[in-house]
Formats: sequence, structure tokens, C-alpha cells
Amino acid sequence: MAGQSTKERAIAHFGASSTAARRLKLVEMSDSLYLSLWYPNLRLAALPEKLTAVLGTFAACGGEAQVYSATVWPVSWSESPIFQRVYGHGERGVDPALAVEDALELLHEDYAYEFQIGWNLWEFEKPEMLDPRWVREPRLVRVTGFGPLFDEGGYEQEGHIRIDFGSDTAFLEEEAELDSISARHVEENVRQLVELASAVEKASGATARVLWSELGESLAQRLAARLGMGN
Repeated sequence: MAGQSTKERAIAHFGASSTAARRLKLVEMSDSLYLSLWYPNLRLAALPEKLTAVLGTFAACGGEAQVYSATVWPVSWSESPIFQRVYGHGERGVDPALAVEDALELLHEDYAYEFQIGWNLWEFEKPEMLDPRWVREPRLVRVTGFGPLFDEGGYEQEGHIRIDFGSDTAFLEEEAELDSISARHVEENVRQLVELASAVEKASGATARVLWSELGESLAQRLAARLGMGN
């Protein structure tokens, strides 16, 4: 990427994702950002291995090594969890393999298995009585593995494994003045997102991945508009 500006490098990270993102049916208007992963002929018995690989990737991509919590949802999202365990942040968390073993002891085709793990990003803060500032803070990311019959086969749209990054604010920061410092922090967040997406795909053996938002626009397009580089 030699010779490219900070703005151009940030946008270039997402050029390959925009076409794939349009494949999903986006129903609700929201600013949540997701990464969906699919695996060929995935057997339910192989789901624990895939989840452990995905969760184990976060530590090398700006995240924590330990899992914060695990939850098991039966049949659909409208049902109450049948298993929930909060381990804690940092050292109080547990190894991904142990968290997956705990939750997937109840292995059923119509269950979903949700894990939360910390991931650090640059965030723009505007504290009262103080100047706005950039701080690197953890957020909880949800990693969910779907049984083939959960929510009437929702994995076909959602992925065998879905990562819910939460709000996409950290990748746009529209309240921050877009100077060189802000652009650098946004670029770092974007680069970290791209590196994580590539790493989980490789580590878990996914054959298809889609980065998508319920807004219906690709992050690359929104980032280009934010940085004033639209057509």
C-alpha cells in the first residue's frame, strides 16, 4: 500500500467485502456490525472445534485470551436460555476450550451457543468538563455457533458461526473531527477488524465469510463517505 494516504488505506481494507455483503437480506435498521462464517458439510459434532478456533484467535488481534461468558439458547431467540455462566473479565475469564466444553455439553441441533469475549478498540470520548479524547477500551463481542435447526435453520443466513461486533461507531466515529489523529485511529480499528476477520477464517477453516451491517450499506461505502472520498 505504498504511496496511499491514511484515508485510502482504510477504505482499501474493505473493497472485497462490499459485493458479498449485499447477499444477505437485511431486515432491521441498525448500526450493528457482524461477521458470518460458513463451513462445508459441517457436522454438529465439529462445531465445538470451530468455536474454540474462532475464540482463540482474538488474543492475537487486539482481544482477550479468556472468555467472559457463555449462554445456551434453545430452539429460537424468543426462548429463555437454558445455560448461562459469567466467568468475568481478564484473568477471571476462562480458556476458550473450557468455555466451549461447558456450554456444548448440551449439544443439540436446535440450540445456539453464544460466547462473549473482550476486544479492544480506539473509542472517541467526550467526557463532561474535559476535552474530547481517544482512548483504547475493551468491548464485549458475541461469538455464536448455530445448530442446524436453531431458529428454523437460521444458519443459512447468519452463518454456522456469527460474530457480533456491536456498534460500528468505532470504525466511523462520526462525532470526532476528522483530523490526522482521528483518521489514524479509525484506520487502526479498521485494520484490526480486517486482520481478525482473516485470522478467524484461516484458523477455523471457513470457506465463506461475509462482513455485513443491518443498515444495508457496506462499511467500505460508509467509510468512504466519512473520509470524503466518495465518487
